[in-house]
Amino acid sequence: NVPDDQADKLLLASWGLPKAVLEKYHSLGVVQMFEWQAECLMLGQVLEGKNLVYSAPTSAGKTLVAELLILKRVLETRKKALLILPFVSVAKEKKCYLQ
Repeated sequence: NVPDDQADKLLLASWGLPKAVLEKYHSLGVVQMFEWQAECLMLGQVLEGKNLVYSAPTSAGKTLVAELLILKRVLETRKKALLILPFVSVAKEKKCYLQ
């Protein structure tokens, strides 16, 4: 669980994302994360590029964790990222969304 003193970590706005990114998430109704998502982002040195393996049921929010990690790395390092998705339809959706 996320400690009470870090409850703000559930809010997307607390992760240092640009305003435009936050507005896009907010327009989709995503303002905060589930506790397990924030826990993933706070594990070890995940935000510094260390590996993370996590599992959750379909539609549980795995993609949000991956997107936040990718966005933070790309914005902070100015390097490219490779996002592999299972279906062409999902890839097209994410392409439009992330642009």
